[in-house]
This record gives sequence, C-alpha cells and structure tokens, in this order.
Amino acid sequence: MAHRLQLRLLTWDVKDTLLRLRHPVGVEYATKARAHGLEVEATALGQAFKQAYKAQSQSFPNYGLSHGLTSRQWWLDLVQQTFHQAGVRDAQAVAPIAEQLYKDFSSPSTWQVLEGAEATLRGCRKRGLKLAVVSNFDRRLEDILEGVGLREHFDFVLTSEAAGWPKPDPRIFHEALHLAQVEPAVGAHIGDSYQRDYKGARAVGMHSFLVAGPEPLDPAVKDSVPQEHFLPSLSHLLPALDYLEGSLARL
Repeated sequence: MAHRLQLRLLTWDVKDTLLRLRHPVGVEYATKARAHGLEVEATALGQAFKQAYKAQSQSFPNYGLSHGLTSRQWWLDLVQQTFHQAGVRDAQAVAPIAEQLYKDFSSPSTWQVLEGAEATLRGCRKRGLKLAVVSNFDRRLEDILEGVGLREHFDFVLTSEAAGWPKPDPRIFHEALHLAQVEPAVGAHIGDSYQRDYKGARAVGMHSFLVAGPEPLDPAVKDSVPQEHFLPSLSHLLPALDYLEGSLARL
C-alpha cells in the first residue's frame, strides 16, 4: 500500500514572491535625488540600475563578501554607479542620496506584501509545515519582514549574506535543510526565478514551485516546468501541495 508523502518544510524566496517594491527602482532613485536637489529622469535611472546591478553582481557576487566588502558598501557603490551611468558624475552629490536610499530600502514602507501571501502562509502553518526564508538578500531582510508583519510566520530567515552563498548554489539550500533538520525529499521551495529558485531547489532533491510573474514566461522555461509546478498566484499553492502529496503517493 502506497504511503502518502508528507511535506515537512517549505522554503520561500522573498522579493517578487512574498514582497515587491511599492515603486519601481528608477522612481525611488529619482524621488530621492530630487529631494537632494538633483534632477534625473526615473527611466534613465531604472535602465542604469539594471546595467549597474548586473555588472556589480558579476564583479562582486553575493555583496562582495569574498572581496572584503560589506553589503552596505556594496549597495552604496551600486547607487554611485547607477547615477554615474545615468549621467551624474558628481560622486560627492550622490553620496547622501545613496545613504538615504540604503536606509529607505530597509524600511517596510518601501515594500508591499503580495496578494494572498499572508493567507497562504497561515494556511501552510495550519498544515503543520515548517516555514523558512531562503533569499538572496542582505542583513536588512529580518527587519523588513518584521515591519510588514510576515516574520512571525517563519521558523528562520536565511539570507545569502548570512549563509555565504547565493541561490542557486546548493550550499544555501543544504544549510536551510540542516537548520530545519529535514531531508530534501520532504522539502519544497517557492520562488519566482527559474534558475535561482526552481532549478536550484530541485538540484538538491527538493520539490519546487515557480511563481509566475507579470512578464510573459520564456517558452523554454514554460516547456521545461510541469504545469502543476506553476503558481499563477500564491493562492494556488495549497491546492498544488495537495496535488503533489497525492501524486507522489500514487507512484
């Protein structure tokens, strides 16, 4: 007689899975610049941020910890590079803006909880599941989650800064499993990134679900992820867990 799989642990990505910024990065940067007497177009800043973030992440991955940087300095440098690429060459003028942005992005008021997040987390708790965060975030995440009212749902919060490895590095997932004292087969991860979340978790033997974002999915991704692993919204998670546990019992 088949035994029904009983999941014990759900690990969660945060940005664009549970929380999102209230305003686009370019708008936030432009607003803070204006408050400091600097006029820069939000569109230009948004485009510059994407380029600077990619370059900074490649040169100094995981907040540059292995290069002797702190996550705070990593972000201050990134803001400087963003404004530089947007045409602002006066680093001294940007310095107080960078400090303000670092502080503001630490504030719960900059973030909003995605629809269905709280109800879904409560539903998972009622099932007796352990819940944890596994996020490529920095030390500010605990306070942000506390401020938006979500921290209470999690047994622990594991950031890439604390772990020393960013997703999809298998070591951050193994660390989460170790902290939760569960085997990969009874854990599942939820996130919005195909590479970092979905594939990263599956590579260590966990189950995973991919949260569909507002952008159209890459056809290659859509073809490689079973339909039952897609979550059009967080409210689809609990039925998806039922289906997963039931389907594995039938194997």
